[in-house]
Amino acid sequence: MSLPAHVIVGRVGRAPGIRGELVVEALTDDAENQFAIGRRLLVGTITGELPAPDAAPPREVTISQATPFKRGWILRFAEIPDRTTAEQWRDRYLLVPGPEVALPVSGEVFYHDLIGMRVERTDGRDVGRVVALYEVPQGVLLEVETPRGLAMLPYHPPMVVHADVARGRLTVDPPPGLLDDGDDGEAEGSQ
Repeated sequence: MSLPAHVIVGRVGRAPGIRGELVVEALTDDAENQFAIGRRLLVGTITGELPAPDAAPPREVTISQATPFKRGWILRFAEIPDRTTAEQWRDRYLLVPGPEVALPVSGEVFYHDLIGMRVERTDGRDVGRVVALYEVPQGVLLEVETPRGLAMLPYHPPMVVHADVARGRLTVDPPPGLLDDGDDGEAEGSQ
Protein backbone atom coordinates (compact mmCIF):
# COMPACT_ATOMS: atom_id res chain seq x y z
CA MET A 1 0.00 0.00 0.00
CA SER A 2 1.36 3.42 -0.86
CA LEU A 3 0.51 6.65 0.85
CA PRO A 4 -0.99 9.68 -0.87
CA ALA A 5 1.04 12.87 -1.11
CA HIS A 6 -0.83 14.31 1.92
CA VAL A 7 -2.92 12.78 4.69
CA ILE A 8 -5.61 14.50 6.78
CA VAL A 9 -4.83 14.34 10.51
CA GLY A 10 -7.33 16.81 11.98
CA ARG A 11 -10.29 19.12 11.48
CA VAL A 12 -10.41 22.57 13.01
CA GLY A 13 -13.39 23.40 15.20
CA ARG A 14 -14.22 26.37 17.37
CA ALA A 15 -11.94 28.93 18.99
CA PRO A 16 -12.34 28.43 22.77
CA GLY A 17 -10.20 31.30 24.01
CA ILE A 18 -9.02 34.80 23.18
CA ARG A 19 -5.37 33.97 22.39
CA GLY A 20 -5.96 32.10 19.12
CA GLU A 21 -6.39 28.56 20.43
CA LEU A 22 -8.43 26.14 18.34
CA VAL A 23 -10.24 22.92 19.17
CA VAL A 24 -9.07 20.30 16.68
CA GLU A 25 -10.79 16.96 16.09
CA ALA A 26 -8.10 14.29 15.74
CA LEU A 27 -8.54 12.22 12.58
CA THR A 28 -5.50 10.07 13.26
CA ASP A 29 -4.55 7.28 15.64
CA ASP A 30 -1.19 8.99 16.11
CA ALA A 31 -2.43 12.29 17.60
CA GLU A 32 0.38 12.60 20.18
CA ASN A 33 2.99 12.71 17.41
CA GLN A 34 0.97 14.60 14.80
CA PHE A 35 -0.02 17.34 17.30
CA ALA A 36 3.31 17.62 19.14
CA ILE A 37 4.69 21.06 19.99
CA GLY A 38 6.92 22.27 17.16
CA ARG A 39 5.13 20.14 14.54
CA ARG A 40 4.41 21.83 11.23
CA LEU A 41 1.05 21.09 9.61
CA LEU A 42 -0.36 22.03 6.21
CA VAL A 43 -3.68 23.87 6.17
CA GLY A 44 -6.27 22.49 3.78
CA THR A 45 -9.63 23.73 2.66
CA ILE A 46 -13.00 22.91 4.23
CA THR A 47 -13.20 19.96 1.81
CA GLY A 48 -9.85 18.56 2.97
CA GLU A 49 -7.80 19.50 -0.08
CA LEU A 50 -4.69 21.62 -0.33
CA PRO A 51 -5.00 24.86 -2.30
CA ALA A 52 -4.73 24.51 -6.08
CA PRO A 53 -1.20 24.05 -7.46
CA ASP A 54 -1.29 27.46 -9.17
CA ALA A 55 -2.13 29.16 -5.85
CA ALA A 56 0.47 30.18 -3.32
CA PRO A 57 2.29 27.26 -1.65
CA PRO A 58 0.19 25.45 0.95
CA ARG A 59 0.10 27.42 4.15
CA GLU A 60 1.96 25.85 7.02
CA VAL A 61 1.31 26.37 10.69
CA THR A 62 3.52 25.47 13.63
CA ILE A 63 2.05 24.08 16.86
CA SER A 64 3.19 26.19 19.82
CA GLN A 65 0.90 24.66 22.45
CA ALA A 66 -0.99 21.34 22.54
CA THR A 67 -3.40 20.01 25.16
CA PRO A 68 -5.59 16.88 24.85
CA PHE A 69 -9.27 17.86 25.16
CA LYS A 70 -12.21 15.44 25.21
CA ARG A 71 -12.06 13.59 21.86
CA GLY A 72 -9.66 16.10 20.34
CA TRP A 73 -7.01 18.66 21.14
CA ILE A 74 -6.73 22.34 21.91
CA LEU A 75 -3.93 23.64 19.71
CA ARG A 76 -2.28 27.01 19.51
CA PHE A 77 -0.37 27.91 16.37
CA ALA A 78 2.46 30.44 16.15
CA GLU A 79 0.80 32.00 13.08
CA ILE A 80 -2.62 32.62 14.72
CA PRO A 81 -2.36 35.53 17.19
CA ASP A 82 -5.96 35.98 18.41
CA ARG A 83 -9.52 34.71 18.47
CA THR A 84 -10.62 36.82 15.49
CA THR A 85 -7.99 35.21 13.29
CA ALA A 86 -8.67 31.76 14.76
CA GLU A 87 -12.38 31.95 13.87
CA GLN A 88 -11.42 32.25 10.18
CA TRP A 89 -9.84 28.78 10.34
CA ARG A 90 -12.98 26.95 11.46
CA ASP A 91 -13.88 23.74 9.56
CA ARG A 92 -10.55 23.56 7.70
CA TYR A 93 -8.59 20.34 7.61
CA LEU A 94 -5.00 19.90 8.76
CA LEU A 95 -2.72 17.66 6.73
CA VAL A 96 0.77 16.22 6.84
CA PRO A 97 2.95 14.89 4.01
CA GLY A 98 2.15 11.23 3.35
CA PRO A 99 5.69 9.97 4.04
CA GLU A 100 5.41 11.34 7.60
CA VAL A 101 2.54 8.96 8.41
CA ALA A 102 3.03 5.30 9.28
CA LEU A 103 1.35 2.76 7.02
CA PRO A 104 -1.72 1.16 8.60
CA VAL A 105 -1.26 -2.27 10.12
CA SER A 106 -2.99 -5.29 8.63
CA GLY A 107 -6.77 -4.93 8.77
CA GLU A 108 -6.67 -1.12 9.09
CA VAL A 109 -7.41 1.45 6.43
CA PHE A 110 -7.04 5.23 6.13
CA TYR A 111 -10.28 7.23 6.17
CA HIS A 112 -9.44 8.81 2.81
CA ASP A 113 -9.22 5.32 1.28
CA LEU A 114 -12.84 4.56 2.25
CA ILE A 115 -14.37 7.43 0.28
CA GLY A 116 -15.33 6.19 -3.18
CA MET A 117 -15.01 2.48 -2.34
CA ARG A 118 -17.60 0.16 -3.86
CA VAL A 119 -19.59 -1.68 -1.19
CA GLU A 120 -20.59 -5.28 -1.81
CA ARG A 121 -22.22 -7.99 0.28
CA THR A 122 -20.35 -11.18 1.17
CA ASP A 123 -22.24 -12.96 -1.62
CA GLY A 124 -20.90 -10.45 -4.18
CA ARG A 125 -24.08 -8.38 -4.63
CA ASP A 126 -23.32 -4.71 -5.18
CA VAL A 127 -24.70 -2.35 -2.51
CA GLY A 128 -23.38 1.03 -3.64
CA ARG A 129 -20.51 3.44 -3.04
CA VAL A 130 -19.13 5.15 0.09
CA VAL A 131 -19.68 8.90 -0.34
CA ALA A 132 -18.86 10.20 3.16
CA LEU A 133 -17.96 9.13 6.65
CA TYR A 134 -18.78 10.52 10.07
CA GLU A 135 -17.14 10.04 13.44
CA VAL A 136 -19.72 9.53 16.18
CA PRO A 137 -19.16 8.49 19.81
CA GLN A 138 -19.85 4.86 18.87
CA GLY A 139 -17.26 4.85 16.05
CA VAL A 140 -17.33 5.60 12.34
CA LEU A 141 -20.47 5.65 10.18
CA LEU A 142 -20.19 5.26 6.42
CA GLU A 143 -22.67 7.04 4.20
CA VAL A 144 -23.35 4.70 1.29
CA GLU A 145 -25.06 5.79 -1.90
CA THR A 146 -27.33 2.93 -2.95
CA PRO A 147 -29.80 2.65 -5.87
CA ARG A 148 -32.57 3.44 -3.35
CA GLY A 149 -30.85 6.46 -1.77
CA LEU A 150 -28.39 7.06 1.03
CA ALA A 151 -27.84 4.54 3.82
CA MET A 152 -25.71 4.69 6.98
CA LEU A 153 -23.49 1.71 7.75
CA PRO A 154 -21.42 1.33 10.93
CA TYR A 155 -17.76 0.60 10.20
CA HIS A 156 -17.01 -2.21 12.62
CA PRO A 157 -16.77 -5.99 12.63
CA PRO A 158 -18.68 -8.14 11.99
CA MET A 159 -20.58 -5.68 9.77
CA VAL A 160 -17.49 -4.80 7.71
CA VAL A 161 -15.85 -8.07 6.77
CA HIS A 162 -12.98 -6.83 4.59
CA ALA A 163 -11.57 -3.64 3.10
CA ASP A 164 -9.60 -4.19 -0.10
CA VAL A 165 -7.96 -0.85 -0.82
CA ALA A 166 -6.17 -2.11 -3.93
CA ARG A 167 -9.48 -3.15 -5.54
CA GLY A 168 -11.47 -0.27 -4.02
CA ARG A 169 -13.95 -2.74 -2.48
CA LEU A 170 -15.53 -2.94 0.95
CA THR A 171 -17.17 -6.28 1.76
CA VAL A 172 -20.03 -6.07 4.27
CA ASP A 173 -22.41 -8.44 6.04
CA PRO A 174 -25.24 -6.22 7.32
CA PRO A 175 -28.19 -7.57 9.30
CA PRO A 176 -31.46 -8.00 7.36
CA GLY A 177 -33.20 -4.70 6.67
CA LEU A 178 -30.27 -2.39 7.47
CA LEU A 179 -29.57 -1.45 3.87
CA ASP A 180 -33.24 -1.86 2.85
CA ASP A 181 -32.34 -3.13 -0.59
CA GLY A 182 -35.45 -5.28 -0.78
CA ASP A 183 -33.42 -8.43 -1.40
CA ASP A 184 -32.21 -9.56 2.01
CA GLY A 185 -34.32 -12.68 2.39
CA GLU A 186 -37.55 -11.01 3.46
CA ALA A 187 -40.56 -10.66 1.23
CA GLU A 188 -41.26 -7.10 0.23
CA GLY A 189 -44.04 -5.57 2.25
CA SER A 190 -43.93 -8.25 4.96
CA GLN A 191 -44.26 -7.21 8.56
